[in-house]
Amino acid sequence: MKTKRYDPDEVNRRLEGRCFICEMLAGNPEYQHHIVFQDETIVAFLSKYPQLYGYTLVAPRRHLEQVSGDFTEAEYLAIQRVVYRVGEALRRVVSTERLYILSLGSQAANRHVHWHVAPLPSGVPLEQQQYAVLSKEEILDLGEEEMSALAAKLRQELA
Repeated sequence: MKTKRYDPDEVNRRLEGRCFICEMLAGNPEYQHHIVFQDETIVAFLSKYPQLYGYTLVAPRRHLEQVSGDFTEAEYLAIQRVVYRVGEALRRVVSTERLYILSLGSQAANRHVHWHVAPLPSGVPLEQQQYAVLSKEEILDLGEEEMSALAAKLRQELA
């Protein structure tokens, strides 16, 4: 697959302190993503900067910042059910040797809590797996048509 260089510092500069998830949910066209699942409290969408094919983010619609502290137990378990469902949909749609699920972000950037659901394909050498694959400065260069088609397949699996 074709790749391109990714500069996270440049992405953060363009955000100018704004929350990309809140901007996306507010309909700002600069922050449009391919949504694969949404209900009244949770949204799941394809990453604009994927190191792996099918890389998806799951987030509460409400701007929350703490991975567990801002949720009730019921709210936390509800979002984890969606993380599970997205992971299973990815495993059915995308070649997946191992599924990575983690919450990243920082109070300095990407404060809106979200979970990364990243399908590692078969055949990636061990030294290029885990954090190494998620830390690459190269991302997949997927066109709009390919992203839309992948999102449609995932929506169908999640329906």
